[in-house]
Amino acid sequence: MLTVAIFCVLVGLVLLGVPIFAAMGLTAAGCFVLLGDASVLPLMAQRMYVSSTGFTLLAIPFFILAGNLMNFGGITERVFNFARALVGHMRGGLGHVNVVACMIFSGMSGAAVAEAAGLGVVEIKAMTENGYDREFSAALTAAGSTIGPVIPPSIPFVVYGSMTGVSIIKLFIAGFVPGILMGLSMMVAVYFVARKRNYPIDSWPSWNRLWTTFKASVLALMMPVIIVGGILAGIFTPTEAAVVATLYAFLVGGVIYRQFGLKDIPGIVWESVKQSVRVLFIIATAGFFSWLMIHQCIPEKVIVGLTGFSDRPWVIMAIIIFILLVLGCFMEGIAVLVITIPVFMPLIERFQIDPVQFGIVMILCSMIGLLTPPVGMCLYAVSGISGVPIGRLTRELWPYLLGIFAVTLLIAYVPEVGLWLPNLLMPE
Repeated sequence: MLTVAIFCVLVGLVLLGVPIFAAMGLTAAGCFVLLGDASVLPLMAQRMYVSSTGFTLLAIPFFILAGNLMNFGGITERVFNFARALVGHMRGGLGHVNVVACMIFSGMSGAAVAEAAGLGVVEIKAMTENGYDREFSAALTAAGSTIGPVIPPSIPFVVYGSMTGVSIIKLFIAGFVPGILMGLSMMVAVYFVARKRNYPIDSWPSWNRLWTTFKASVLALMMPVIIVGGILAGIFTPTEAAVVATLYAFLVGGVIYRQFGLKDIPGIVWESVKQSVRVLFIIATAGFFSWLMIHQCIPEKVIVGLTGFSDRPWVIMAIIIFILLVLGCFMEGIAVLVITIPVFMPLIERFQIDPVQFGIVMILCSMIGLLTPPVGMCLYAVSGISGVPIGRLTRELWPYLLGIFAVTLLIAYVPEVGLWLPNLLMPE
């Protein structure tokens, strides 16, 4: 009963418009007071500090800064032009270009909202100018941006790995196949929608155009190779890779492409600081909230409650996915992760579900949350840059949501799909 009451209070505060970090902090503090444990409140700052510091979490602000430097550095447009030369001639033309550009850019930014804001302006403008409905263009941009946190580098994977002790390198590798499957599912949906609406397609590209666009974007395309290759080769850790990504984005965008100068750096850094603070403050307050759950033995109660339904792993997985999807409708993705990981991990260990596989499932569920109202962050980001109302945007999204959900079920119930690549490259 206490577990249900705590989550009802938390969701209620979020629905009332209280910021998620404040809702978690107020819920935890209020519960401690009502339970007669107000003496622990002075430790709130300590718990928040411990939860938001650590070498691994340093990767988050650097990946955010790298993404913003690429947005300012002209990298997004070059990636889009290369993707257009590759797949613009297919049925659905620029729709496929949108998805492929997102798949390429996801190997650089690691954050869905950054991808939606960076590529979104270029993609939506190009699609509407070529005869595509603005609603279709905006919905596809929002859906495509969720590939960003799945294909490495990935900020949610960094958070998950730092909280569970699971190898971040292995999580990064495991993200490739699900990310590609997400992109392919969206391209299938684009094909049928484009065929029904008779959207235009580009002409077949010449070899010269392919070479020209590739040459213009090759430095941008090298970033994921450097990041993932360096990690796999043991040259640097994921955290150090974030610093390398930042330096590379600065050199390519500022020195080679000359899209921004020294006078632009303070603005870019300040925007990155604000985004980083939002993420890390959620992690900090969620640390205090998680302490409340541990203090009240909520993970154990959840295990007892769920195992009372069934002792079959596939049923437990279905229940967990349902809970994650419901929470994703009301909370920001990182918040869902840091709240539920302490609750679900003991359950995962009990049923011997692979933690890497479960990490992929959690991130995929949080990506669906980014596209579902009332707290879908990508919905609001794309609505802001496109001018399409949230309601119309949501109606256009359902084919892509079904695709992501299908990939989530595939990873959840056919573990070999998600674990094949990490087991191949990093055998036990």
